[in-house]
Amino acid sequence: MTTNLATYSVVLTYSAMAVYVVAFISFALDMAKRSGEVTAAAKNAGADSDDAAATASVGAARSAKTVATVRGGTVVLEPVAAPPANAGGSAARGTKFERVGMAMTILALVLHVASVVLRGIAADRVPWGNMFEFSLTGTALITLIFLLVQFWQNLKFLGVFITGLTIILLGIATVNYWVPVVPLQPALQSYWLVIHVFVAIAGTGFFALGAGLAVAQLVQTYRQGRTASGKLRFMATLPDADRLEVLTYRVLLVGFVLWTFTLIAGAVWAERAWGRYWGWDTKEVWTFIIWVVYAGYIHARATRGWRGARSSWLALIGFAAVMFNFSVVNVFFKGLHSYSGL
Repeated sequence: MTTNLATYSVVLTYSAMAVYVVAFISFALDMAKRSGEVTAAAKNAGADSDDAAATASVGAARSAKTVATVRGGTVVLEPVAAPPANAGGSAARGTKFERVGMAMTILALVLHVASVVLRGIAADRVPWGNMFEFSLTGTALITLIFLLVQFWQNLKFLGVFITGLTIILLGIATVNYWVPVVPLQPALQSYWLVIHVFVAIAGTGFFALGAGLAVAQLVQTYRQGRTASGKLRFMATLPDADRLEVLTYRVLLVGFVLWTFTLIAGAVWAERAWGRYWGWDTKEVWTFIIWVVYAGYIHARATRGWRGARSSWLALIGFAAVMFNFSVVNVFFKGLHSYSGL
């Protein structure tokens, strides 16, 4: 029974990867379509510039509204320009490729979560006891966070980054990290495994989202600094560089809070398991390094005025440290945290 469930979990994982690929292609086509629409709009604007200038005053008069204000006891009517005709148009609704990408991402996540659940049932424990299970659960949570954040802010333009990252990490996990279902090591048989590791995965999800926003901010800064360039035209449909930098900061602030709790919970668990809160184990050191990098990012931005490209580069350095901790420290460094199962 356990072997069958583990096998079904792998099948669902590969199925989810296939759907993620479809989502990735859809998001990529959405970027291409955005570029085409920006180019077409620029050409139409140039062709219609003379007509627009001739009818601007008439159109403004027809579309303007008036509001009454009181100044010194006198009622004054003031014109207020109406919103552009295309406000809330196709750009706000998104292209059909974007909608297909989001639908495929949701479908892939359903398959992905099902594979995680089956792996947990087969192991009769939480499914993050080794590198393969951590990768499986972590990528599912990254995608889930990406989808949930859409209720707060429209970040669908990060679909290419998130689905691409998920495909790469799942591919590495299934090829290099897969291990049969085995019981937990004694040191991991604690409720702190649920708390500490789950919060760490959630923090990593927000760090991944922040890294995607930081990349977008750097690309937008490059494009805005070269207004005459015809490259990267799809970026014209994204928020400007300043807005992207603010979104990066807000997302990473959530990730930093979760990572702080991860560090504290890990210390408490270490005291329960080994009788000391801190022992300079390699995993502990790198967890602290990641915390320091993001603390430096938040401090530099809030008090030293590090905005724009500099803060985005620092955010990417932090995510690079997260990926190094995940892919190198967990696999090649030996210590008390050597639970990769490889």
